[in-house]
Amino acid sequence: MPDQVGIISLMGTVFFDRDGVINQALVRNGHPFSPASIKEFEWMDGIHAVTEKLCSAGFRIFCVTNQPDVGRGLQDIALVEELHKMVLKELPLEKIYTCYHDDVTACDCRKPRPGLILEAASEYDLDLEQAWLVGDRWKDIDAGNAVGCQTVFVDYGYDEYLRTLPNHVVTDIKELPGLILDPTTQ
Repeated sequence: MPDQVGIISLMGTVFFDRDGVINQALVRNGHPFSPASIKEFEWMDGIHAVTEKLCSAGFRIFCVTNQPDVGRGLQDIALVEELHKMVLKELPLEKIYTCYHDDVTACDCRKPRPGLILEAASEYDLDLEQAWLVGDRWKDIDAGNAVGCQTVFVDYGYDEYLRTLPNHVVTDIKELPGLILDPTTQ
């Protein structure tokens, strides 16, 4: 994808979670997991068209993702970086912000804390009141709500509950352009 840095956003910003939004999460016992290899990585159906449509409408697009298996010693950081290079090559994202810490680490970047979003907002001078956060887990929704983003929960029926309510719920990411580009949802 061409470099999008420096383009003035007319519409706002969309933050996407990675696993379960950009790519399919691997679900075991009702809980989502990250792909453990390039072979396991599968694009979410429709994500290319969704991101292209939002980018064409003037939105800046970023990814904010927790990848705790690196911190747990279960996944090599080189694999995560390779996956991210592939994502950045295929989708019109400006940058991927990643937390590699485990749940027990008291960092500010791990969702549900909003550190990754705040870092992007600071680095790119983003107006979070004009931003959307799209995620498939409660941690995503909490992070977006904490900074005043419009939140969209992609409900796949995982065996977990939301801690705070999202602004919107969809069951398919292909619903996103219609929702985000509709001025009545702003």
